[in-house]
Amino acid sequence: MASAEPQETAPQRTVFERLGGPDPFWRIARAFYARIDRHPQLRPMFPEDLEEPIRNQAEFLIQYFGGPGDYSKRKGHPRLRMRHMQFRIGVAERNQWVETMLGALQDAAIPEPERTEMVRYFEHTATFLINTDE
Repeated sequence: MASAEPQETAPQRTVFERLGGPDPFWRIARAFYARIDRHPQLRPMFPEDLEEPIRNQAEFLIQYFGGPGDYSKRKGHPRLRMRHMQFRIGVAERNQWVETMLGALQDAAIPEPERTEMVRYFEHTATFLINTDE
């Protein structure tokens, strides 16, 4: 006789858990900023010293994808739109940023299906940050 009890499903593991912890996110941030450092259009948007942006990005990604909340403990709520409003972000800048991030995911050897999940987030968020129609 079949049980009338509903079967419990295992909780969904986060991207952070599936990738095995913080190291992949640090690889992404380092690879991304290595590419930014060589990018003629995007480089002027970033400070000369990239160590703080690397830390901010790694900690933000760790937190967003299910890891510890160190970013918010240190910086407060992410408020991505507010933090990026000082920069002119149009479709061209959005596309260059996404292309740079896709290269960083490749450089950091992020596997599937996590890569696709991350790409979906990055593409959506980059579009959300567009603040000019020029």
